[in-house]
Amino acid sequence: MIDKRLFKLPGVTPVLIVAALLTLLQGGAIIMQAHYLTSVLVLSWRQQPLNTLTTGTILFAIAFLCRQLFIWIKNIILDRYADKASNDMRQQLLDKVYVAGSNDVAQSGTGKLVTVALDGINNVYNYFNLIFAKVMDMFIIPWMILIYIYFHSVRSGLILTLVFPVVILFMILLGFAAQDKADQQYAGFLKLSNHFVNALRGLSTLKFLGLSERYESNVYSVSEDYRRSTMDTLKIAILSTFALDWFTTLSIALLALFLGLGLIGGSIPLFPALVALILAPEFFLPIRDFGNDYHATLNGKNAMTDILDIIDRPTVAQSDTVAPDFQWDENSTLTANHFDLQYAPDPKQPTDLTDIQFTLKGYQKVGIIGMSGSGKSTLLDTIGGFLSPLTADDTATNNFTLNGENLPNMSQKNWQTQFSFIPQFPYLFADTIANNIRFYLPEASDEAVVQAAEKAGLTDFIHSLKDGFETKVGEGGRGISGGQAQRIALARAFLDQNRHILMFDEPTAHLDIETEYALKATMKPLFEQHLVLFATHRLHWLKEMDYILVMKDGRLVQQGTPTELADIAGEYQELTQHMQRRVTI
Repeated sequence: MIDKRLFKLPGVTPVLIVAALLTLLQGGAIIMQAHYLTSVLVLSWRQQPLNTLTTGTILFAIAFLCRQLFIWIKNIILDRYADKASNDMRQQLLDKVYVAGSNDVAQSGTGKLVTVALDGINNVYNYFNLIFAKVMDMFIIPWMILIYIYFHSVRSGLILTLVFPVVILFMILLGFAAQDKADQQYAGFLKLSNHFVNALRGLSTLKFLGLSERYESNVYSVSEDYRRSTMDTLKIAILSTFALDWFTTLSIALLALFLGLGLIGGSIPLFPALVALILAPEFFLPIRDFGNDYHATLNGKNAMTDILDIIDRPTVAQSDTVAPDFQWDENSTLTANHFDLQYAPDPKQPTDLTDIQFTLKGYQKVGIIGMSGSGKSTLLDTIGGFLSPLTADDTATNNFTLNGENLPNMSQKNWQTQFSFIPQFPYLFADTIANNIRFYLPEASDEAVVQAAEKAGLTDFIHSLKDGFETKVGEGGRGISGGQAQRIALARAFLDQNRHILMFDEPTAHLDIETEYALKATMKPLFEQHLVLFATHRLHWLKEMDYILVMKDGRLVQQGTPTELADIAGEYQELTQHMQRRVTI
């Protein structure tokens, strides 16, 4: 029910101490409220004059108001802490994902990360708000009431003492059942989220292949699983709430029966009997509140556990091993020293990249080819430092060698300032075209931006816009075609002349052939004085490359110049022949 890491959150101890003190005051107010109410009722029963009831009535009203005041103050404190803690947790999660990059996304799934960062944080906020208040009430107020009742009626105290463990035991049994169902329901929700995001991403491909209707049954199956798990959880929630209310009501009725018999037999005075009866519902109220809100906290607890697991997950911190004055030039070399890579370390699963070895030199133009899923993008992410190689002993520091210096990974700040990354779908921010071009160089002048846009072939497009470079782009590039988005990404690379490494991850795969050839004419001048790493499926790009890396099933199966590989029977010949057939068709 409670993740122990909850009590290690920053600032939680002072909040718990203040909440405990306010709960003690709240419990005292409840007891005083019952005490003065009982006094007034007893005096009324004895037909005392009205003026004798005034003091008790005023004190009852003061106790009632104090009780509400303490609850209000406690709720404000807990609400503010819940808001701050959940926002801090969201920031830590986003920082973690930003640092860990595609490694965490691959392990968790995009849908899950989106879910825990949005709905999950809201659930955590509710969880903090509920769990602290309910737990404090349950662990403090019943025992204060029980001690007070024992002072006035040992018989009533014994009855409540005997009944209380039965109710708690019942809560525990139902709690385990509810936790199991809630875990299944939450897992189903995350699975549905991942399926939904993946379906959206691949919708165009599914339509193109004519598989969109067939995939519909998969979406329906996942949705039905989630619906069934949700209904099972609701059944348990309704059953446990009903049963808990029934048990507590029965316990109060049992206490009322014994007190009634005692009053009839004259073995118990009216005041202790009446005050015990008035306090009995207050005795069980924290337990009932906790039980009623228990199911509301389960999703919050699961979400918090997932978020903390992601935050606590070890990541490769960006390093400063590479010297600040490092510049890639025509004499630079980067060697990969037979490294392996796996997204989620698991000895039972095969690695995603295996025994990768190559050397990059100077201003080579290196093509990376292979069938879909062969590991091209993973290799680029590793070279870019977004993923970290694994080693058998976790201590190797020579997975890469950069200009003679051994490195465990390429997550090096001064290395990453040397390359421009142009993926298949470059991300554009909700800002002006000029500021999107300034992505790598925010301080660039307007004149430099205009020159970069001209080199990227954007001049005619920008002149056709009413606001020119100040035209606002929608989040994610809404309102901009795929070809123009690629040109903006190229303009970013043209703008920053200090970046001498270009990484292309199938940048033209989604474009029509006319747009691709127009972009190719723009890109070729950019290749000069740059190390170019170009992952592609397109045959005509290979003619522009000096060196080829051929990937298959996560392995680098061939490498060499296009001329050398063309004369050797193997994967390169098969791939180029396959590409040739596609072009012919």
